Amino acid sequence: MMRSMFSAISGLRAHQVMLDVTANNIANVNTVGYKSQRTSFKEALSQLQKGASAPSSALGGTNPAQIGLGVQMSGIDSQMSGGAIQSTGNPLDLAIQGDGMFRLKTWDTTTGAFSTGTTYTRAGNFTVDKDGYMVTPDGYYAVGYQYDNVGGTYVVPLTEVRIQLPTTSKSIAVGQDGLVTSVDASGTSTVVGGITLAKFANSSGLERVAANKYRSSNNSGPETVGTPGDANGLGALAAGSVEMSNVDLAQEFTTMITAQRGFQANSRIISSADQMLEQLVNLGR
Repeated sequence: MMRSMFSAISGLRAHQVMLDVTANNIANVNTVGYKSQRTSFKEALSQLQKGASAPSSALGGTNPAQIGLGVQMSGIDSQMSGGAIQSTGNPLDLAIQGDGMFRLKTWDTTTGAFSTGTTYTRAGNFTVDKDGYMVTPDGYYAVGYQYDNVGGTYVVPLTEVRIQLPTTSKSIAVGQDGLVTSVDASGTSTVVGGITLAKFANSSGLERVAANKYRSSNNSGPETVGTPGDANGLGALAAGSVEMSNVDLAQEFTTMITAQRGFQANSRIISSADQMLEQLVNLGR
């Protein structure tokens, strides 16, 4: 009798988490670059009532008799499929048409270099700060490669830099290859840097951090760094566009109903077990 209650309690917990994940997905339906999550369950331990027996000369074999002890969370998986591309007309809004992710870092003013630790995002709604640096809405710098305008190629060895637009810039353009070009009042074009991207062997293994960013984990594998459209298969950039959330509202509403019904069913188990216990107690009266 008590086993049924504990099994139902584990079901309540699991479906509560399922609903929490679904609520977060729906809350982020309009978050730029957001990747939805999915819950999965697994059976908890089973109590063995009777072991299996092999056939004998007179009788056949018998199967084991086991009683399940509830449910556990198997995992909360990130769905890294691409979202819809939405045109904005802002030249600093960038969407990745492929598997790559933008690389973000903070700046160490003491050393005059990037701080250690890289975060990643699919949200390409960049802007510029007062010094002309290309940053995310929360101030993280977009990591780029230094470009040699004379040689028409990246500086070798590849050097990571902040992408800075000069004060004389009148317009900017970002190509599919990630090169950021500034045009001054005289019409002279200058490439100020090239945006770098990264991808992972297991992007679903990335760990989520605040503000729609990710960081590598033990199961994501190390980053493969490159530029848009190169041989690494990171994908090309679409300037003037952003990638929207990949949340499927129809699926999320269905999941919400499923979680609600599962929670109700487990609640009913607890009520039924309680009624049976009450009848058992009343036998002595």
